Amino acid sequence: MTDSVPAQEQPHTAPVEPLAAPVAAAPTEAGAPPQRTGGSRRGGRNRRNADGRQAPRSAEGAEGATVPAGAPGPRAPQRVHPALEQLAGLYPHLFGAVFRPLKRGIFQDLLAAHPELFEREALKVALGIHTRSTRYLQSVAAGDKRHDLQGQPVEDMAPEHVHHALLEVYRRKKARATDDLLPKLRNRMIAAFEASGLTREAYTELVQSRDEAANAILEEAFAEWAARNAKDEALLRAFEASGQTLEAFADMYGMVPRTAAQQVERARRLAAARAQATVAAAPEGQSS
Repeated sequence: MTDSVPAQEQPHTAPVEPLAAPVAAAPTEAGAPPQRTGGSRRGGRNRRNADGRQAPRSAEGAEGATVPAGAPGPRAPQRVHPALEQLAGLYPHLFGAVFRPLKRGIFQDLLAAHPELFEREALKVALGIHTRSTRYLQSVAAGDKRHDLQGQPVEDMAPEHVHHALLEVYRRKKARATDDLLPKLRNRMIAAFEASGLTREAYTELVQSRDEAANAILEEAFAEWAARNAKDEALLRAFEASGQTLEAFADMYGMVPRTAAQQVERARRLAAARAQATVAAAPEGQSS
């Protein structure tokens, strides 16, 4: 998932760990509010013994909560990296409430735009934290375009970056999820594959990794995609043979007209794409 430039200079996405590996805590995200720590106020500073005398107080934590003597105190909230705070102030459209995918070469662009403001190593660390955050990876997984410093979309996200971001977001959410996230992941994989415009073979070659569990999920997504296509194609053939309007056809089969229209349109697009691929693959002079 790394770009063509060295990772030390241009971090853009987090490396994907095997899905079966233990899940580490996600890095602190830029702008994330610190979590509140400390216990309840019950049994705190006004607690008294049975005889009415003030009970001895042990060390107190945040918000006045009592902490047993000798116990470690509450953890201090992690600070946002100073360079990220500066970036959010300078470029709120990229580093603010919404994280936008960054164009390749953004590291050099920032150094050139602010030579006196950012120290090279500090900026490198800050960008690494930012681009490995779950919020940033979610924007990559959505297939958003990469943006320049002016907030303008300048290039498409590479299909392999979208695919690996989907897997990494899934891996992080799986650690705390109570329901099965795989069906949603497979659906998003199908959508990402279709958006790429690539053949199944070309897409597989591009996104496959050494993680066999992730590759197996991709194959399951392809199986669902093929089954859906077969169902859509059968529906299209039945619709065209019926001679009915779409509304009458949907009513005849007990379908919602909008759903039937979506399936018919998908089947037509697939048929057109196959025909185009056949023409492109035909030897010159035999396309007709």
